[in-house]
Amino acid sequence: MKEQVLLLHGFNKTARDMFTLADNLEKRGYKCQSINLPLTRHEFDLSTALVENTLYDMASKQDTKIHLVGHSTGGLLLRNVLKETEVISSIGRCVQIATPNRGSQLAHIASKVMGYTQYFRTLKSLHSTYIEKLNLPDFTPFPIGGIAGTRNHLWLGKLLKGENDGLVELDSVHYPGLSDFITLNYGHTEIHHKQEVAELTASFLQTGRF
Repeated sequence: MKEQVLLLHGFNKTARDMFTLADNLEKRGYKCQSINLPLTRHEFDLSTALVENTLYDMASKQDTKIHLVGHSTGGLLLRNVLKETEVISSIGRCVQIATPNRGSQLAHIASKVMGYTQYFRTLKSLHSTYIEKLNLPDFTPFPIGGIAGTRNHLWLGKLLKGENDGLVELDSVHYPGLSDFITLNYGHTEIHHKQEVAELTASFLQTGRF
């Protein structure tokens, strides 16, 4: 029986943004599901509940481990779900791709623009102070691997200090609780569509290492 993977997209995206990764993982023997999440005009609470409901439904229908893979904001949501999930025994391994675990400098900049984060409320959830209030544990019973990009190919990346993928700083992706961590020369909007990332993700889901 195939192991299941739940894919979580990032800010201002839809499930479609994870279809390439889903296809690549399914070719490697996984059964994938990607869901639409309100990660544009809502903070984390609503998306956390939707993911938890989906996990409960998946766990009730098939007795295999459920792996979680999140890109960008989806990876941060992943950690929030792990903190609260009631299906702990069904969770397998997790992979974060280009996730701002320590917050986003761009979210901080956006918060200074009048009205911007009132409309794009998910950006509030990417502010470092908001993340601190979530009290996400660094260490969990679930192995979590982190993949970070280093190709600064977007003009917004020029606003950031330090090495980044065009939207998220390298220093923000890494945190002590990661079981393994790797950097690749890809940009933020392309990294999760790459074959190499799918191969590394599959490796981690299987072995706990990249």
